[in-house]
Amino acid sequence: MIFVNKNKKIVPQKRFHRKSIGFKPYAFAMFMSAVFLLFSLSLHAQKNEKDDVDELPDGAQEYIENIVADSEADFDFDGIFYLLRTYQRKPLDLNRATAEELGDLRLMTSLQINALLEYRNTMGSLIDIHELQAVPEFDLPTINRILPFVIVKKNAETFNVPVGKMLFKGRNDLTLRYTRFLELARGLTPVMENDSSRYVGTPGRVYARFRHSYENRHSWGITMEKDPGEEFFTGSNRQGFDFYSAHLYYRNISRTVKTLALGDFEVNLGQGLLVTQSYGTAKTSYVTNIRNGGREIKAYTSVNEALFFRGLGATLALSDNITFTAFGSYRARDASVPTDEIDSDIGIEGITFSSLQLSGLHRTESEIRNEATTLEANVGGSLKYKTRRFHIAANGMYTQFDNEWQPREDIDNQFRFAGNVLTQGSIDYGYVFRNFNFFGETAYSSANETGLATINGVLIGLDRTVNLAVLHRHFQRSFNTIYGNPFAETTGANNETGLYLGLDVKPNYNWQFSAYFDTWQHPWLRFAVDAPTTGYEYLVQAKYRVKRRMEAYIRFRDEVKTVNAPDNETAFNFLTERRRTNLRLQISNKVSKVLELRNRLELVRFDDQVRPVSNGFLLYQDVSYKPTGFPLTFTTRFAVFDTDNFQSAAYAYENDIIGFFSVPPYFNKGTRFYLNLRYRGIRNMTIEARFAQTYLRDQDSFGSGLQEIEGRTRTEIKAQVKYKF
Repeated sequence: MIFVNKNKKIVPQKRFHRKSIGFKPYAFAMFMSAVFLLFSLSLHAQKNEKDDVDELPDGAQEYIENIVADSEADFDFDGIFYLLRTYQRKPLDLNRATAEELGDLRLMTSLQINALLEYRNTMGSLIDIHELQAVPEFDLPTINRILPFVIVKKNAETFNVPVGKMLFKGRNDLTLRYTRFLELARGLTPVMENDSSRYVGTPGRVYARFRHSYENRHSWGITMEKDPGEEFFTGSNRQGFDFYSAHLYYRNISRTVKTLALGDFEVNLGQGLLVTQSYGTAKTSYVTNIRNGGREIKAYTSVNEALFFRGLGATLALSDNITFTAFGSYRARDASVPTDEIDSDIGIEGITFSSLQLSGLHRTESEIRNEATTLEANVGGSLKYKTRRFHIAANGMYTQFDNEWQPREDIDNQFRFAGNVLTQGSIDYGYVFRNFNFFGETAYSSANETGLATINGVLIGLDRTVNLAVLHRHFQRSFNTIYGNPFAETTGANNETGLYLGLDVKPNYNWQFSAYFDTWQHPWLRFAVDAPTTGYEYLVQAKYRVKRRMEAYIRFRDEVKTVNAPDNETAFNFLTERRRTNLRLQISNKVSKVLELRNRLELVRFDDQVRPVSNGFLLYQDVSYKPTGFPLTFTTRFAVFDTDNFQSAAYAYENDIIGFFSVPPYFNKGTRFYLNLRYRGIRNMTIEARFAQTYLRDQDSFGSGLQEIEGRTRTEIKAQVKYKF
């Protein structure tokens, strides 16, 4: 927050006193976790035969990696990684798992989940795990992918585990991580003449997390992070880290209390029109993964400083068919506040803001000035009626800020939310009829103007080997949402109408053919697009696999959209058609049980009809060596890339330390190398290190502005220690 002294000079302050806040959330989080930590350290953790697992099985790892790499979207990799590891230690019982629990695994499509539930209802409980081969929609790759996380039991689940036992018995994980670039960015170098803007902190990123869990039913913990350029135990961060997050979470406490979350949590309702704070659906090579699913309330363990709630959330089973979810959140948010208002005498309660800041970065005086400048309260809930084949739910959410949200007076913002109160409501549904799986959500928002949005789809099992996905969405330009994240071409769930078709064909174990086509239109203006526009995108992929040894695929992707013409010097912006085409060939070969090789060649072509056509290519070799009975493993990559500019960049997923990932763009002309080392020679401890360096042969610097690094190399180092007890 900002205070103005008598001389009207800005004095950045990390925290501020608001009469509407009775306590500081980070202080409460630290106190709660410190008390729990003292108790847990004095107790012996229960041991499990799978406690030594520190990484996901190859099938699940590759599946998640492909989703992340294809969508290029924000993804809580650490959260899904921890969830799957929890199910490795305490597998999910396929005879009693709900659709929401199966959806949480993220390893099956909606068609496969429905097929399993229908098989279970028709044939009775599974007798053996191998019976999955008889379930329609299940192929061997899917079965092998989920096997480490599921089990078949015949005894009923017990609900009489005492809360205290779950709180203090179980497993504890402590993670410490440090990362930085060896070369200093301009924002971290000494101030030069006529150049006063600099980062106020140190160059390293520091991360720490403690988490306690009992099977897959309970967890509590605290997460702390300082970003590069932020201060650490000094200045605006005298309390230590820049970001603190804590949670206390229970599942299946009783037959009535299905979920209980205290502290930081995330909410996912319907198809994401109102709120989806975990990873939503997107266009990927898994062309039928277009339906949102999973539990409504989840613990929050990531370091994204914007997309979570802080307060209380719960899901109650009112009867066998009716559940009720409610949540309340109250926390400070970063927002862009006009400088002239900060320099005035109107006071904190009288300021306005033009947008919420989502980066969570507080490195410069201006970023610190925008920190915690408004308070946000959210109250919402969902009442759901569900049977074996059908569900319908009524959802609602009320959001209020203590200051006025006033977007910039641009014509594309004419229908954007303004004010301090936003009310939203929706109806979502799902219905399974034979091989048809219908789903959808229709929502409204009420603020300065009422808006409607609807998204509806169907998944069809045309044959045991052929699946079809169809999805239509229509979002009015006046529909507004802050946390909505449905399947769409753009973010924000407004000003878009589109139709998506996806087809997946698996004629046999060796071959799989996938394709999608998506077309859309934006009836109103958007940021940097000064007219209504249209676009389309399609992907075609053929994959060939040899059981447990080799997998290869070839993929062609083409996207065409209308945007403002670049480098326009006329009085008015005019539009141009932009086309981006990708051709990829990838081969993964498991030479032995301990050695895997992966090769990729990607060609990129970019044409905006104004500038010269730009082309690029990426070629890399990955090596993964994981010897059995030896504590040291490694993965490495050497890549060569050559692109005309950033527009023809190629994106590629990179293996990293546990719980972390990156999908960086490869552009300009140069090479990139990284090496990940993992050592497990110390009982209950995993030590990791990463070295990554990019060399550009045609540039003398990286980045721009305060992020600029002079020279032809940029080197990143990481170190992480994970200790379990």
